[in-house]
Amino acid sequence: MEHVRDVTELPKAHLHLHFTGSMRPETVLELADKYGVRLPEALTEALTSGEPPRLRATDERGWFRFQRLYDAARSCLREPEDIRRLVREAAEEDLRDGSGWLEIQVDPTSYAPRLGGLIPALEIILDAVETTSRETGLGMRVLVAANRMKHPLDARTLARLAVRYADRGVVGFGLSNDERRGMARDFDRAFHIAREGGLLAAPHGGELTGPASVRDCLDDLHATRIGHGVRAAEDPRLLKRLADREITCEVCPASNVALGVYEKPEDVPLRTLFEAGVPMALGADDPLLFGSRLAAQYDIARVHHGFTDAELAELARQSVRGSAAPEDVKAKLLADIDAWLVAPVS
Repeated sequence: MEHVRDVTELPKAHLHLHFTGSMRPETVLELADKYGVRLPEALTEALTSGEPPRLRATDERGWFRFQRLYDAARSCLREPEDIRRLVREAAEEDLRDGSGWLEIQVDPTSYAPRLGGLIPALEIILDAVETTSRETGLGMRVLVAANRMKHPLDARTLARLAVRYADRGVVGFGLSNDERRGMARDFDRAFHIAREGGLLAAPHGGELTGPASVRDCLDDLHATRIGHGVRAAEDPRLLKRLADREITCEVCPASNVALGVYEKPEDVPLRTLFEAGVPMALGADDPLLFGSRLAAQYDIARVHHGFTDAELAELARQSVRGSAAPEDVKAKLLADIDAWLVAPVS
């Protein structure tokens, strides 16, 4: 009988999780109360009801609304202990969903004003990640991400900082926020710095705009992974290029629907990408706002796209292979995935 194994027990890697967006709803509410932060009504309703807010970011007004809610949640993170709590809870949620490796994405400039500056902010984050990883057993690393809506010189500063801390847990460099703003080529120097420093390049592309955005990430930023990348499904030649070069797309089905990129879960082109041979790493993106975490993305693949247990296992393998985990960690996770697939079904 197919489709009976528990996806929360399927070992996997989580490669697309944003820092603030990883928070538990109750944590945001508690911190808002602690610091006297007045949250937008839409966010408060969503956090208390368990229903994600209605967000349609396919136009600029919708993206602004999404960003406003995100910024409000981020404003609740004010002390090092808040950062440590966030990282610990993110790890606990990932472990509950079967993750054996987590790469959490953060722009430390967003937290620098309240944490003593850019370097102290990143050090607090990295210390929290190292401590949490040691105490929970979950492999954790950090991907430092620049903001497309800021000046490319800011991205270069972040890239140099990320390289400086490559031996302290930073494994990659990203580029996030509205991909309709800021051409990829404007950030080529920052990505060159990151790549020269040994970091993987993982910019966002192919979410709110089409296949050209993915091509720009490949051509201008020499991406080794693509954040999202789903719109590549509209271009067969681009799909072949991604498959041939084994570029992993960090696909976030629930996020794609919540933001209006696709109308329904079954519209997300998981099958198209999978059958084209494009490696995928399913991710939760911002579960705080989208209402579902890592295992739920595998449920979407199963329920709405008919992925068998064997295919789900292959998705998990692809997430592990696309990660920056050490080879021994990858080998252990891959062996555990095989064991999940052959274990007797209760």
